[in-house]
Amino acid sequence: MSEKQWESAALQSYSEAVDWITSLVPFGIRPGLDRIELLMEKLGNPHRRLKFIHIAGTNGKGSTCAYLTSVLLEAGYDVGTFTSPYITKFTDRFQYNGANIDEHTLLKLANTLKPLVEEMASTELGSPTMFEVSTALAILYYARETFPDYVVWETGLGGRLDVTNIVTPVISVITNIGHDHMDRLGNTIEEIAFEKAGIIKSGVPVVSAVTQPEAIEVIRDMARNKKSTLYLLGEQFTETELQTRENEQIFRFEGTFRTIDSLAITLNGAHQRKNAAVAVMALEVLRQYYALIVEDEALEAGLRKAAWPGRLEMVSGSPRILIDGAHNPEGAQTLAAALKNTYSHDRIHVMMGMLENKNHPDTIKHILPIVDTIIVTEPDFRNAMKAGALADIIRGMEQPDHPVELIVEPDWRSALSKLKQLTKEGDLGVVTGTLYLIADVRGLLVNNSDSEKGW
Repeated sequence: MSEKQWESAALQSYSEAVDWITSLVPFGIRPGLDRIELLMEKLGNPHRRLKFIHIAGTNGKGSTCAYLTSVLLEAGYDVGTFTSPYITKFTDRFQYNGANIDEHTLLKLANTLKPLVEEMASTELGSPTMFEVSTALAILYYARETFPDYVVWETGLGGRLDVTNIVTPVISVITNIGHDHMDRLGNTIEEIAFEKAGIIKSGVPVVSAVTQPEAIEVIRDMARNKKSTLYLLGEQFTETELQTRENEQIFRFEGTFRTIDSLAITLNGAHQRKNAAVAVMALEVLRQYYALIVEDEALEAGLRKAAWPGRLEMVSGSPRILIDGAHNPEGAQTLAAALKNTYSHDRIHVMMGMLENKNHPDTIKHILPIVDTIIVTEPDFRNAMKAGALADIIRGMEQPDHPVELIVEPDWRSALSKLKQLTKEGDLGVVTGTLYLIADVRGLLVNNSDSEKGW
């Protein structure tokens, strides 16, 4: 078979389709919208027929997507949800009404895209990347197959030059700003905030939970320049803790348009109240701007039912094993606060694996003071940081007044076995770090034979 014939050959199975999409990973992360714009033009610009809720931020994007999706579904709307990375299976990232895209439909859409991608690969623009093709596939799924009322649309990286930014949403959401992906988004909070604020569109309202004064100034300026109304946590809306226990938080919401005395969520950690409040404010704005109908009963039920795997998720009861993808300093700070305030324990044993391109010392400093044991391992993924190198960083940070047992076990399965052995009754085992490690551990502990892992 000639190279030209091979290129045009149709994909024959779901696994072939996923392999083809992931084969585009070597094209890397190439910020910019030129390739996705051309791809959409070739497809008739299907994204223009959809209503998007666009969500950016350093942490909390996925949880906020989960709250919005759950409430909208409870209110009777058809909802598409596009998120990344996935924890269990490639199809996770393309959801409609809470269910993954079926494998046959993904195969069909991949075959729609393949000849266009190969055609573009021969131009000066070069081949679309894995994430660009995944995003295009999501748009086709919603615009040609399922026709949702709303698409909950999570950015991949940053915002301004992120491929998801091709859409003009009905509302923009920026959860928070933190120190992550600094190799691509900038070295300061202001630079990172500028990239995230790039999702703000002219005249489209924006809701945010950003707290740093310098980041707020950047977002406020962008909103003013775009003539977009900004709803900021702490100013136009607030959340107040009423009661917290493991697997339930009750809070009061006060917003521009009304006050809701009591709402409950089952996701753990104080940060989840903020994420929920952001989702509620976004829904309140849509009620005002677009006559969205969400009865209070649907709001309450949707928030309570919302779930998000891999974030403060208890995946084993005996021994107690908690998993949390705290892969940056802000995430680790949030995890540490939850371990101190939400979960009971005699001793804490942590298993950690990271990628190379992260801020390791500023992440570890939040975890180290509160744990008794730390097992460093290596995620089964490219760019994994060597366990020995991570151990060296930890050794250099240890404090004499709080000795921590350090165990180096590069094989993550063996590390997990050691964690389970160490975690006695009354203790808490925690697996944290990159979501690629979390995906593997979760798949093993919940006996998910269908588990994949990756982008």
